[in-house]
Amino acid sequence: MSLGKGNMTIFNEITTPQEMELLVAFVDLTGFHRFGRDHSAQELFDTLSAYFEYVGDIVEDSGGKIVKFIGDEAFIVYPADHVDRGVLALIALKESGDTWLAERNIPCRNIVQVHFGPVVCGLIGTRSDKRFDVYGETVNIAATMKSDGFAITPELFRRLDAATQERFKKHTPPVTYIPLSEGDKDG
Repeated sequence: MSLGKGNMTIFNEITTPQEMELLVAFVDLTGFHRFGRDHSAQELFDTLSAYFEYVGDIVEDSGGKIVKFIGDEAFIVYPADHVDRGVLALIALKESGDTWLAERNIPCRNIVQVHFGPVVCGLIGTRSDKRFDVYGETVNIAATMKSDGFAITPELFRRLDAATQERFKKHTPPVTYIPLSEGDKDG
């Protein structure tokens, strides 16, 4: 399976369920529910449509795949050999995405939760409409992580190159790693 420019053909080539290790990330917009109360359904749709295209450009250009959008949240995966690239792209998405939102007076910011581990992925759905999806405890851990902005698990941190690890500090409890730019949240 190969990595295509701008998309992950490795994921697109899966026709039967595959066990593999992946970087799994959730990117959620805080405050979107409050923002939604003051805007029409069309305005919300247009806002998320534009933002999801923005997210897609960053993720796909860095070798990741958006599994799906769930409300105002994106579920994203990267293959095991792209963990550093994926983490750096997700940091860039957090920073530039928050700027994108602020420039449009959208009072939300990105919360990013990232884990690494074994999953099963493949096509699932009805007989006539199967779509790529990812399942396993790794997904559950990423989805339920506590994060005030950007957090990765120790399992992912240990997989990163030393240069990428230098961008993080240990944060407890429970143990996660957050970018140095997020300041001291331990006390």
